[in-house]
Amino acid sequence: MTEKLKKIYTSTYINKNTDRIDSYISSEFSELSRNKIQTAAKNGLILVNGKAVKPSFKLKEGDVIEIISNEDNEIKINPENIPLDIRYEDENMLVVNKPKNMLSHPTTKELSGTLVNALLNKYGYSGLSNINGMMRPGILHRLDRNTSGLLMIAKNNAAHENLANQIKTKSAKRNYLAIVSGVFENLKGTITGDIARHKIKCEKYTVQEGGKPSVTHYKVIEQFKNFAYIELELETGRTHQIRVHLSHIGHAIVNDSLYGGQKIKVKTTEQVLQAYKLSFLNPVTSERINIEISPDNDIIRVLNKLRSER
Repeated sequence: MTEKLKKIYTSTYINKNTDRIDSYISSEFSELSRNKIQTAAKNGLILVNGKAVKPSFKLKEGDVIEIISNEDNEIKINPENIPLDIRYEDENMLVVNKPKNMLSHPTTKELSGTLVNALLNKYGYSGLSNINGMMRPGILHRLDRNTSGLLMIAKNNAAHENLANQIKTKSAKRNYLAIVSGVFENLKGTITGDIARHKIKCEKYTVQEGGKPSVTHYKVIEQFKNFAYIELELETGRTHQIRVHLSHIGHAIVNDSLYGGQKIKVKTTEQVLQAYKLSFLNPVTSERINIEISPDNDIIRVLNKLRSER
């Protein structure tokens, strides 16, 4: 299917804190460089409440944000016959288990092989919510390319708004498994630290003053000599949050080359991290739905090696 993308994104700002519009979009759209965002704003292509704003515009709760594309060429997001591992489905939503080495949605540079391409093949644009624009139909939250696991997908806008609000109010729970370096003094704890894009390496994020408030809870499942198997729960959902927070406290995820993860002699698809459990309320019936999947192959292989070396 071909869509001529004029309005490529619309969203309502829900944070009680203030953000510069360029910083907010940079965080939400990791594929867009700061230069592109600045240029778009200067050309009147970023709107807040229907009015063009400068890159330094300060957002407040309730502001409606729109990004407009002025490209004359059509961006094609084609349905592709990619298998979907569906773990829950009803008439309003579904939960899929995204494999490693797959983007959650297309970017301006990569339009094929993503979860969205697979979703369009099964449901089409008409069968998915469009709140996050034509590049992200149905997408409520996302996982990094090399993080596997569970994602909620909305089939209509009412379900999308309900589930997004559950994420905001923390009635939806998202839990992860990871294998990290080092020995933990405390078997459970909370990591805090404001997260923003790295000032030099734009593909990275870092803990820095002025970033978005971020909270990650952890619990040690199994401790090894120089590594630990842990469970994590997100309280906020910033880009790369778990990877940034763990690296910040000196426990980077094994084989995470971007954030300094320790290499281990087991072949994995980058970081050993999986979104393994979701808990949320059905957007229509309010029934609590709990979904949990087994550790993925990367986690199993690394655990087997660490246990064998005891």
